[in-house]
Amino acid sequence: MDQRLEAIKKNAVEFYRMAYMGNPTEAVKRYVGNEYIQHNPDVENGKDGFIEYFNQMAEEYPEKAIEFVRTVAEGDLVALHTHQIWPDNEEYITMDFFRFVENGKIVEHWDSIQKIPAESKCSNPMY
Repeated sequence: MDQRLEAIKKNAVEFYRMAYMGNPTEAVKRYVGNEYIQHNPDVENGKDGFIEYFNQMAEEYPEKAIEFVRTVAEGDLVALHTHQIWPDNEEYITMDFFRFVENGKIVEHWDSIQKIPAESKCSNPMY
């Protein structure tokens, strides 16, 4: 087991959990490097944009929940596969990718979000 990969997987989960549950400022302080490059078009680039977005989500949707289904790490990247439940039982599957630098800090983020449909042609879950 590669200890560095396990450490950055843990950092990615803790970073995202902390931000998602309403403390993005502390998440950035603990886990983000000197820069934060954002690829989600709904979030401004940089640390301040990230903090602003997650503070707004915490204020508007305090009842949301997240489950980390899978965590995969390779090289300097960590992928998180999550199941999110929002108000009115809207459910989403997300894939978040974080790039880390040598000191174990996050410096870049990509994501893909898909709403779980009410009906599916297959009987398999999306997570």
